[in-house]
Amino acid sequence: MGMYLNIGNAGFQSVRKGLYVDKSGLISFINNTLGTKDKLTCVSRPRRFGKSFATQMLCAYYDKSCDSKSLFSDLKIAADPMFGHYLNKYDVIYLDITWFISTERDINNTVSYLQEQVTEELCSVYTSVEKDSSLPLVLARIAEMTGHRFIIIIDEWDALFREAKDNTNLQMEYLQLLRGLFKSSLTDKMIEAAYMTGILPIKKYGTQSALTDFREYTMLQPKKLAEYVGFTENEVMQLCQKYGMDFAEAKKWYDGYSFSRQKSVYSPNSIVQAINSEEFSDYWTETETYESLKYYICLNLDGLRDAIISMLGGERCKINTRTFQNDILSINSRDDVLTLLVHLGYLAYDSEKKEVYIPNQEVADEFKNAVEYSGWDGISAALRTSDELLEATLRQDAAAVAEGIDKIHSANTSILSYNNENSLSCVITIAYYAAQKDYTLIRELPSGKGFADIVFLPQKHTDKPALIIELKWNQSCKGAIQQIKERNYAGALSEYTGNILLVGISYDKKIKKHQCIIEQFKK
Repeated sequence: MGMYLNIGNAGFQSVRKGLYVDKSGLISFINNTLGTKDKLTCVSRPRRFGKSFATQMLCAYYDKSCDSKSLFSDLKIAADPMFGHYLNKYDVIYLDITWFISTERDINNTVSYLQEQVTEELCSVYTSVEKDSSLPLVLARIAEMTGHRFIIIIDEWDALFREAKDNTNLQMEYLQLLRGLFKSSLTDKMIEAAYMTGILPIKKYGTQSALTDFREYTMLQPKKLAEYVGFTENEVMQLCQKYGMDFAEAKKWYDGYSFSRQKSVYSPNSIVQAINSEEFSDYWTETETYESLKYYICLNLDGLRDAIISMLGGERCKINTRTFQNDILSINSRDDVLTLLVHLGYLAYDSEKKEVYIPNQEVADEFKNAVEYSGWDGISAALRTSDELLEATLRQDAAAVAEGIDKIHSANTSILSYNNENSLSCVITIAYYAAQKDYTLIRELPSGKGFADIVFLPQKHTDKPALIIELKWNQSCKGAIQQIKERNYAGALSEYTGNILLVGISYDKKIKKHQCIIEQFKK
C-alpha cells in the first residue's frame, strides 16, 4: 500500500465504524461506466456532504492491494451480480488536492510537486518504467508496457481554484495536467475510470467546460446521483427511529434540498451531528463560517439584496444559472452569486421552476447571522426584535404589533419596494422570523373559499396558539378579520385543535401607517 497508489481500505474501515448510511449503490453506477466513454465522473457538492466518504469507499472497493470483501458484504452493493467481478481488481491512484497544497510550502509549485510525488511512487512499483516528471507520460508508459489501466480518484479537485483564486497561471498548469490525463489520445489506454469530487463544478471558458469529456453531477443537476447528494427522507426516518430523534424536527432543521429524482434530501453531516449530540441545532457553523456567506451577499449587485430579503421572508427567486462560470472570481450578476450559493449549499434549487430558496432552519440561521453583520441595519433590527413582535401578538397587543411593523417598514424603505400585498407579506414574514422556532409557516393555505395569506401552525412541542394572518393593502384591517371568518380559514387547519389567533394587518398608503386587529378563536 502506498500514499497515492493503492492506499488500501483503512479510510473506509473507519467510516464503517461510525454512524453509517449505506451509499454503496454508487459503486454499481461507477461499475457501469468502467472502460466506457462515460468513465469520467465529476461530482460537486457542498462541504460536509459526504464527498470524502464516497472517495474512501471507492478506493476500498477497487484497490487491488487489499481484501475488502468483508467491508461490503452487508451493504447494497453485495447484491449486485457484478459485485465480485470488480472487487479489488484495479490499480487505484488517489489524489487529495488539499493534501498537496498543505504539504508544499509554495502553492505555486503544487502541480509540479504532485506530479513529482506520484510519479516517484509509480516508478518505485513499476521499476522498469523510465522516470519522468510528467504524470500522464509515466502512466502512458506503464499502460504501454503492462496493459494496465488505472482508476484515478481525485478528492477536492477544485481546491486550487479556491485557494489560489487569483493565480491563473497555476490554474492553467493544473488544467493542463488534467487534460493530459483525461483528454488526450492516450486516455483510453491508461484510464479505466476517473471519479473527481469537489465543491465547484468544472470551470467554464465561455459556455464550454474546461474538461468536456467528464459527466458532471452538481447541486443544480445531480441527475441519477441525486440520492447520493445527502441523506434521503427514508434514510433520515430510519435513523430517527433507531436513535429516538424527532423526525419532524429533523425535517425542519436539515431538509429542503430537492431534485427531480429525489424530492427530499437532508444535510448529512448535520443529521449525524444532531444524533451524536442528541440535540437539533445549527451545525453548519462547524463547516462554514458566516463570513463566506456575508462576503457574497454584501456584493453590490442589482437586486441581490432584495432577493436575499425575500427569501428570508420565505419567498423563492427566479434565477438564470447558465451565466455562472463555476469560478468564484467571475461573478458579475445577482444570479451568479445565487448560483454560487447553491453550489455552497446555502440555497436549494428547483430545476423545474428555475427558482432558488433557503432550504431549512439551519441555513436560515446562517443567513440571519450574515445579515446582522452585513450593514443592513433595518433588516438586522427586524430580525433581532422579531421575538418582541411575536410576544406582542400572543398577548393580543394589536397597537404594539402595528407600531412594531411601522418601525420595520420605515427602517427598510430604501431596501424594500413596498407597493402591494406581496411586499407587505415579505415584511410580515421577516417581522415574525422568531416564530420559525416554534411554528411551521404556511403561505396561502387553501380553505375551499380562498387562501389565508400566512398561517403559523404551532409545532408539537409548543402550546402556543396557531396564527392566521390576513393582509390588506389600502383596506380596513376589520375587513381582514371578516374575510378570515367568512372564508372559514380556520377550517383549513383540519388536523389542528386548540386556540387560534386571527390577525388582521392593513397598510394605509396615504398616511403610511399599519393597523392591526387581533381576535381569539377556539377550534
